[in-house]
Amino acid sequence: MLLRALNAHPIPKALVAGLGACLCISLLAMGGELSPEYLGIMAPFGATMVILFALPQSPLAQPRNIIGGHLLTACIGLAMAHYGDNTPLMLGAAVGLGVMAMMLTNTLHPPAGANPLLIMLMQAPWSFVINPIFSGCVVIVLVGWLYHRCLSGIEYPKKQG
Repeated sequence: MLLRALNAHPIPKALVAGLGACLCISLLAMGGELSPEYLGIMAPFGATMVILFALPQSPLAQPRNIIGGHLLTACIGLAMAHYGDNTPLMLGAAVGLGVMAMMLTNTLHPPAGANPLLIMLMQAPWSFVINPIFSGCVVIVLVGWLYHRCLSGIEYPKKQG
């Protein structure tokens, strides 16, 4: 593939990664325009783009990590938001618990570490875990799979071996 050949040099490789991130975030954002009930996008997804499109072979970019990391930390953030106060200690505890949970479940995904902060500070409802977290993660993984398989020529997800 043309993109695979271009991917061997730093500038084209960066362009390929940037294009993938652009397409994915644009699709997520378009979902919000099509349906007012669908958020589809949140700031931590921008950081997910860096890992998914610049480092698709990284363990941190794999579907299990993207979906699992975001879901775990979102649930922790929601629980803390609804059953605690937004004190500095509680914000720190939520992020710390998120890191621990991702490490213990082998779903480490650094961008997901921001979820508890975002959720607690905006006092998100429980439905936030479905929309935008779960729905957005599914779209991200599908776009990453299609993009890497069809355009970048990079095997994604990485086969365990």
